[in-house]
Amino acid sequence: MTTAELLETIDRLRTGAHPGVRGGSQGDGDGRGHHLVELGRTQDFWEGDGSDRAGAADQIDAECTALVQALTDRWGRPDVFSPATVHERVVAGEEIPEPWGEISASTDLVNLWRTDEHWLAVYVVDPGSPHAYLLMAALATTDPP
Repeated sequence: MTTAELLETIDRLRTGAHPGVRGGSQGDGDGRGHHLVELGRTQDFWEGDGSDRAGAADQIDAECTALVQALTDRWGRPDVFSPATVHERVVAGEEIPEPWGEISASTDLVNLWRTDEHWLAVYVVDPGSPHAYLLMAALATTDPP
């Protein structure tokens, strides 16, 4: 997808149309919810020796960087953080509201904007195995922990 197409997908997500939503809409107990959407994916690395992994990482990082820049142009600089401590809390048994628990288990870096009543997170999932990288967006009404 082009950056313009990614922005259109995010706009549809923010306005209630949920294209390609993974896992659907989930409430968090007080009528609020979240949505996760896969914006892009690289090829799986099952074929061959996995040497295309670095090129795929570069590809998805470039797509993420372009999207983050376009969103920065709209809403200003994102909060950039590592969800590692959130993941540690999940592992320790603390209940973390979604999508923050899932995000913390799937990435090392999150770009985050506050847009109206929503939080928008953009991040890359690196499965750490011979699978595809994923460019993801999450929309949540629950504040990040």
